[in-house]
Amino acid sequence: MPRRRVFQTSLMSALIAGVYDGDLSVGELLTHGDFGLGTFDSLDGEMVVLDGVCYRMRADGTVTPATSTDETPFAVVMAFVPDQVIEVTEPVDMARLFELVGAESENYLYAVRVTGHFASVTTRTVSVQTKPYPPLRDAVRGQAMMTFTEVDGAIAGFETPLYGRGIGVPGGHVHFITADRSRGGHVLDFQLVSGTIEICVGTDLDLRLPLDAEFEDAELSPPDLDAQVHAAETQPT
Repeated sequence: MPRRRVFQTSLMSALIAGVYDGDLSVGELLTHGDFGLGTFDSLDGEMVVLDGVCYRMRADGTVTPATSTDETPFAVVMAFVPDQVIEVTEPVDMARLFELVGAESENYLYAVRVTGHFASVTTRTVSVQTKPYPPLRDAVRGQAMMTFTEVDGAIAGFETPLYGRGIGVPGGHVHFITADRSRGGHVLDFQLVSGTIEICVGTDLDLRLPLDAEFEDAELSPPDLDAQVHAAETQPT
């Protein structure tokens, strides 16, 4: 297996704690990879990077290419070269996707790109936040939710090993964008009818930490970290 480098700025646990100020430009981010996801300064939109283009998907439903000077507080990217390609001929949901991704080993970081026709995709997009920033589990309570039906598009994201809890999201973290790049968001679940699943194994992690007071003072290992990640990544009840 070739060595493949994954670049990440900040930590999921920092985002959970409310560290939302961007400190890395999109222009610099894209020097580290052509595929990935993240968010923008003050949580002003979900980020997805496909084929070297960074898109901002806002809570009002608009999608625009990000500018090189836009900033991110959290993002993960890599040069995507598929190590495995799976042709989908029967329905696949989010849980099944990540069973397939970690089938051979649960000890690597996997990038996954899904392209095809979806019977449904349920997404959320968090609204822009103002200071003092709330923790992420509170910020997502005002999220804009949308369900797409019978739509073509792409899903992009990562599966983080369990030992990487707090760095990323064990169990999978993926974003969706329609084929015409007009709508999308953070994926809560989906039903893929037909298409292609591509998996790229990440063997090396290049982790960049913020240099600001908010990160320095953040509680990055709360006792309920798993519960907070679950609350932030799934549909509120």
